[in-house]
Amino acid sequence: MATRLHPARWWHAAERDKLRCTLCPRYCLIGEGQAGFCYIRQNHGGRLWSTGYGQSTGFAVDPIEKKPLNHFLPGERVLSFGTAGCNLGCKFCQNWDISKAKLDEHASEVATPEEIVALARRTGCAGVAYTYNDPVIWAEFVIDVARAAHAAGLANILVTAGYVTAEARADLFEHIDATNVDLKGFTEEFYHRVTLSHLEPVLDTLVWLRREQRIWTEVTTLLIPGLNDGDDEIARECDWFVEHLGADTPLHFTAFHPDFRMRDRPRTPAATLRRARTIARARGIRYCYVGNVHDAEGQTTFCPGCRAPLIERDWHAIRLYRLDDGRCPDCGTHIPGRFHPGAHRGRERQTSGRRVGVSLA
Repeated sequence: MATRLHPARWWHAAERDKLRCTLCPRYCLIGEGQAGFCYIRQNHGGRLWSTGYGQSTGFAVDPIEKKPLNHFLPGERVLSFGTAGCNLGCKFCQNWDISKAKLDEHASEVATPEEIVALARRTGCAGVAYTYNDPVIWAEFVIDVARAAHAAGLANILVTAGYVTAEARADLFEHIDATNVDLKGFTEEFYHRVTLSHLEPVLDTLVWLRREQRIWTEVTTLLIPGLNDGDDEIARECDWFVEHLGADTPLHFTAFHPDFRMRDRPRTPAATLRRARTIARARGIRYCYVGNVHDAEGQTTFCPGCRAPLIERDWHAIRLYRLDDGRCPDCGTHIPGRFHPGAHRGRERQTSGRRVGVSLA
């Protein structure tokens, strides 16, 4: 058990001297000296504690496009960090060395919210991104850092699978400006068998976010060959997407690479991503992108009015930025999102897309 403990929220006493965690839809029943599925929420002395508070598995300066967010402060850099553990059990996890680790088994840096905000400002970041493992499980720390970041004029970005209860959701997102939600697939069978979780709570979170107009939301689906990349499933996801989230919410289809407990699957072909994007556009989604591959067409933001290219990307790097106060400079069509004020016509805003490790020291 990790030794740094912080009082946890969202729990109550349950039967047989156990505690019921109500942060995520697992509703773990945790006995004395035990931890929940996520590893970092633990029962000590009849109280629930978080061992993830103030501890990070590392910091990095990333382009915001890596989250991925394409319609929120394009070209800016964000300070990214996470802790250990996760409340999902994805067999394909791309960050398994972090999400499946326990803090006492993983080198970590200790930091206060103020120190993290100072680091973000010192490295020239426009915001803080809570990512790598799912920040839902260290919600107490997210809330405190996000509050301090807002006080310093920084944006807050939450990268999450959206597996959180209605009880905790409003508190977790209170100071969040933008989020990317991983919609892992679109069948309960996939969620249950491959992620050890359930689909419906994620859809509930997405619908709730749609009602919270102040939180800019984008969605990502990692397409895994033979598991969630069928035309019918993609079409049903897109139809639900348009009905419940709207045609203007950006959807990202990204490529899988063999990792963790799913090394027997091939990489996702670029043709699969192009096919998924074609289906999405045919179903009415105006802003659909592909990721983890080089695809200029699939990574460019086009004006839905005149089809002019407005933001041209190369992986995570922006090569051309043509928006005037969030509008197409050619036809005046408004592009949904949170963009920089003023004209940036023709400017190259981000050139590297390279992750840079940073330290609090």
